[in-house]
Amino acid sequence: MKNTTIYKGFMLTLTLGFFLMGCGSDEKQTVKSAEAVPVTIAEVESDDSNTILAGSGQIQALNSATLSTRMMGHVESLPVKIGQQVNKGDLLISINNMDLRAKKAQVEASITEATVAFNNAKKDYERFQNLFNENSASQKELDDMTARYEMAKARLEAANQMKNEVNSQFAYANIRAPFSGVVTNTYIDEGDMANPGVPLVSVESPGGFEVEAKVAENNISAIKVGTKAHILVKALDTTITGKVSELSASAQNTGGQYVMKVVLDKTEAKILSGMYATVRLEAENESEGRTVVTVPSKALVHKGQLTGVYTLGQDNVALLRWLRLGDTYGDEVEVLSGLSEGDQYIVSAEGKLYNGVKVSIQ
Repeated sequence: MKNTTIYKGFMLTLTLGFFLMGCGSDEKQTVKSAEAVPVTIAEVESDDSNTILAGSGQIQALNSATLSTRMMGHVESLPVKIGQQVNKGDLLISINNMDLRAKKAQVEASITEATVAFNNAKKDYERFQNLFNENSASQKELDDMTARYEMAKARLEAANQMKNEVNSQFAYANIRAPFSGVVTNTYIDEGDMANPGVPLVSVESPGGFEVEAKVAENNISAIKVGTKAHILVKALDTTITGKVSELSASAQNTGGQYVMKVVLDKTEAKILSGMYATVRLEAENESEGRTVVTVPSKALVHKGQLTGVYTLGQDNVALLRWLRLGDTYGDEVEVLSGLSEGDQYIVSAEGKLYNGVKVSIQ
């Protein structure tokens, strides 16, 4: 019985050993025959030392407005559409103003009444002034008539001021274009209820554009109003010149970033508001500029508190290299150490990457 048990144990161990050998053989065969992962690579390039990579932001029109109203009412008319050209003074939106029209009629009636009363009081005042000069009227009678005249004059002035107030309210019932340009957005439809302070329609004047970007504190000392700039518009893959027009002197309320506005020079490029752009400024001397190496943030690999990038090694294998990073500029991240000019790194892959995996360049 004991020998039989030992024999069964020996056979079980032998069978398990053959099974594990078979599994190991299959795994080696799988690794050996694994297909290369298709990847897209890029080469590390360093920027010129006489420029400063200041920041990135969105392009916006120099002259733009988002219009709202101070009154509540239903939208009666919306005669414009997105993309429509408008001239200064064109009607953009009309809000129901029956109450305002009724108030205007009341004011006009009060003006008519006040005008008649004023004219009568003026005639009586002039007549009593002549009678007083001829010693035919007493001083008290002249004083009473003068007071009556002044009161009538004040009522007429008050009625006219009320008319001006009503007319100013009509500007919020019939909203017109403040300048010639293009309708960029409408936020309401006919029949909807318009509320005070809620955006209704946006207009911008094409032709002049600027970029608002945030500048890190280590670069702000080398920038001033008038500094020349090179603006890379990513959507158009083109660079446009410009200059700094505004520069904040404080970063207390902007998270340590200084607000900078750069006006773009006139160009034939089809620039549109909302496009993303990277701003690079010209340093006045070489000591202010510095060599900057950047990589796309999408190429980075994060493991715990470490950040790296897969580089292309010999025989087209992926090698993970850890990096020390600096500032972030939109979709680009500055590399302080870990990469050198000319190194090739993997931007994207169509499969899972790991150290030593074979890759094929697309």
